[in-house]
Amino acid sequence: MALQCGIVGLPNVGKSTLFNCLSTAKAQAANFPFCTIEPNVGVITVPDERLNKLAELVHPHRIIPTSVEIVDIAGLVKGASKGEGLGNKFLANIRETNAILHVLRCFDNDNVTHVDGSINPVRDKEIVDTELQLKDLETVESRINKVQKQAQTGGDKQAQSIYDILVKYRAALLQGKSARTVKLDPLNKKLVKDLYLLTDKPVMYICNVDEASAKSGNGYVDALRESVKEENAEILVVAAATEADIAELETYEERQMFLEEAGLIESGVTRLIRAAYHLLDLQTYFTAGLPEVRAWTFEKGWKAPQCAGVIHTDFEKGFIRAEVIKYQDYIVLGSEAACKEAGKMNVEGKEYVVHDGDIMHFRFNV
Repeated sequence: MALQCGIVGLPNVGKSTLFNCLSTAKAQAANFPFCTIEPNVGVITVPDERLNKLAELVHPHRIIPTSVEIVDIAGLVKGASKGEGLGNKFLANIRETNAILHVLRCFDNDNVTHVDGSINPVRDKEIVDTELQLKDLETVESRINKVQKQAQTGGDKQAQSIYDILVKYRAALLQGKSARTVKLDPLNKKLVKDLYLLTDKPVMYICNVDEASAKSGNGYVDALRESVKEENAEILVVAAATEADIAELETYEERQMFLEEAGLIESGVTRLIRAAYHLLDLQTYFTAGLPEVRAWTFEKGWKAPQCAGVIHTDFEKGFIRAEVIKYQDYIVLGSEAACKEAGKMNVEGKEYVVHDGDIMHFRFNV
């Protein structure tokens, strides 16, 4: 599944530094605005200890983790919705992503300039939010103009439903609220899916702090938490410069020693990758055999045929059944054969909702 999270924020807040930590694709990181002109795309693997434990039992030829694409997008400035700076390019790039990782500067450093001259993550967040909301308002009003006449004639029920949803979106955006604050049932959500509203995407705020604040945050982080408490948004504290130093270390042992000295259990990058995966409401199922043990990404709530289609569209088209072993049963019993013998392999049909950690084998015919 080609799912993307876009790293966004004002210039010089640490987006490219963070991206470099996440990906082997190295973005240029420098102390001036618009350092990133074209969006850099990196494919990152999602840490999952379950994959390693399965591999220890199966001894496969290959181990293939699941992944998420991270896109580093040019910094935004005031007026981006009207084309200021690289606004049009920024907004077009973010529209193509599935979720937003909003990086906010929460550290003092006189050697790193701030586009607005002072450190204030709450203000910075509002600048980005406002520009995205203004662009969404433009999109919503344009669509209202197209469907209003159809809706008012009374003969087109779908047009009326779309119009009613658009009015709700417009009201929220005019109040300075993001589109994601408008609660819609899944059917209505589907009616306006083609709007691709920027502020309807799930968002995670990443507070970029100095090394001393990596464990417990600081006053800037506290202020941001207070400002977004009604959004029910996730906040992650990361010291991007420190993470960059960790990324340069060659061995796992060296990296762990660095983390222990900083009083951290795991790196901020690991936490960020895992959080980004869950932000997209994704889960993992596994296939396990001698050729490979592999993690596959699917959306929470998907049924067996949809999950089979992640491997190949033919698997979904010709789906017959799925043979399913629960992860814990596999770990306890040690093999597929042992699970089958103990009656722990279930045969499931088209209505089976796949669970996180399921070990799957699909039967299909095309």
